[in-house]
Amino acid sequence: MQYVNLGRTALKVSRLCLGTMNFGPQTSEQDSYTIMDRALELGINFFDTANVYGWKKGEGVTEQIVGRWFAQGGGRREKVVIATKVYGDMGDWPNTARLSKLHMRRALDDSLRRLKTDFIDLYQFHHVWREATWDEIWEFCEWAEQQGKVLYFGSSNFAAWHIVQANEAARRRNFLGLISEQSIYHLLNRNIELEVIPACQAYGVGILPWSPLAGGLLGGVLQKISAGRRASEGVQKQLEQHRAKIEAWENLCRELGEQPADVALAWMLQNPAITAPIIGPRTIEQLEGALRALEIKLSDETNQRLNEIFPGRKTAPEDYAW
Repeated sequence: MQYVNLGRTALKVSRLCLGTMNFGPQTSEQDSYTIMDRALELGINFFDTANVYGWKKGEGVTEQIVGRWFAQGGGRREKVVIATKVYGDMGDWPNTARLSKLHMRRALDDSLRRLKTDFIDLYQFHHVWREATWDEIWEFCEWAEQQGKVLYFGSSNFAAWHIVQANEAARRRNFLGLISEQSIYHLLNRNIELEVIPACQAYGVGILPWSPLAGGLLGGVLQKISAGRRASEGVQKQLEQHRAKIEAWENLCRELGEQPADVALAWMLQNPAITAPIIGPRTIEQLEGALRALEIKLSDETNQRLNEIFPGRKTAPEDYAW
């Protein structure tokens, strides 16, 4: 396993981050334990979750699964850099969602209880909330850090100007600010190349792409369909829209002699702005297969062909002005 610093910090994380969103809804608790144990064996030390995962309002199903796994001991918690998120609806009453100091105070304590840990390594704002000032948000974060409940803070689904605004406000308070950003990023959606990636690089913010396989569309979907497997309704709809690109993509991967999912991750890992794509395996096989991406080196010719199939974005303002 390869390790890199998360953003501008000294924190070392694996080049692949284990996403836990499937734990509970699609992967049984026992199978989730097996996947997490195998991830540690493979050297993956970075796990990502959220208080809303499990999709039962207020219950934090996935956090509970991770917490019960931590409670088994054996150095599990000590070996893991655990990231979770705050923002989503955890109840039907006022102040049970979003980024007020009141909700974040309660949500943090609830996440700590469910995860059976004394502190969160990386606490992330799951989405921007324009009603909360950054002074209010950072005041809570300073308190959480002083209490020893959180070490680092990150964002998710932020625009570039949100990242700049947040970190400039933190700078005025002599606070570290955001050190990571989770954004949707894959070959079919390269929008963050326009402004988010340049902003993150300028502020030393590590990028953690979510959905790096476009929900399975870049994972060899045509191969699987031809083998008799049925794609989900959402993937089928996306496939209708992008079929020509996906056909060219899978043909290129066959020429390379590599699995499409591995090439998609390898393409992302070669970008120095990317810290760790978030992989969400439902099975051990999917987890182990992802490690092949760390070994693949794409040639200039291959990258050029990928850019022809999936055109990227220039950085702003050159993308849309001189």
